[in-house]
Amino acid sequence: MQISAQTRVLVTGGSSGIGLATVEAYLAAGARVAINHLPGDENVPALIARLTEEHGQGRVLSAPGDVSVRTDAETMVKTAIADLGGLDVLVNNAGTSGTLEPIPLSDLDRLDDAFWDKILNTNLMGPFWCARAAAPHLRDGGAIVNTASIAGLGGGASSMAYAASKAALVNMTINLAKGLGPKVRVNAVAPGLTRTPWTETWPESRTESSLAATTLKRWVEASDVAEAIVFLSCNEAMTGQTITLDCGRF
Repeated sequence: MQISAQTRVLVTGGSSGIGLATVEAYLAAGARVAINHLPGDENVPALIARLTEEHGQGRVLSAPGDVSVRTDAETMVKTAIADLGGLDVLVNNAGTSGTLEPIPLSDLDRLDDAFWDKILNTNLMGPFWCARAAAPHLRDGGAIVNTASIAGLGGGASSMAYAASKAALVNMTINLAKGLGPKVRVNAVAPGLTRTPWTETWPESRTESSLAATTLKRWVEASDVAEAIVFLSCNEAMTGQTITLDCGRF
């Protein structure tokens, strides 16, 4: 797939961090993009105005909806597709850690049912609901790219629940690729410590220990992940794959 002015992309969780970097990467390549965000996000109107000024009228659309709620996710996808006039790429990026501070693996009492529900509905069920709603509309050569995490591959994690949700997303990526192929390709990215508004609030000691564990001794930038997402949506020989971007955590 070549990204062009005819390419239509939906990015969930697209108003900040990796999602926003991905939106900007697709816009820079010429695509039209629908930005999914939580309803009532006060920052979105100004963001849409800025991106419209930079990239042109009608190139970027707002797609409000909470992907952790099935009906919201399904309605949002269908509305975004109608507004875009079709769909070529779905980027399932919306996710949550559910906690500002890591929960020790031994602290099972903090992992109550409500916490698990929030994590799984956002990080796993949300991508499934969006993929299911989008699949009938993706034309031959269409693509889905999921944002997983090194936590799902055995790396560091904010909680056992978060790691489990991302591991399941990696597995679901493989099975969606099998189920939707050959019409639709499905891949994932697994970022390590990525510079986003969320991680920049971490205590210095936490980021220093995470960076020390990398070979390159630097953050993964949101733009690094966005480049990989665009690549996976374009490369027609890749499906069922998860690309790790962690600056070398061996």
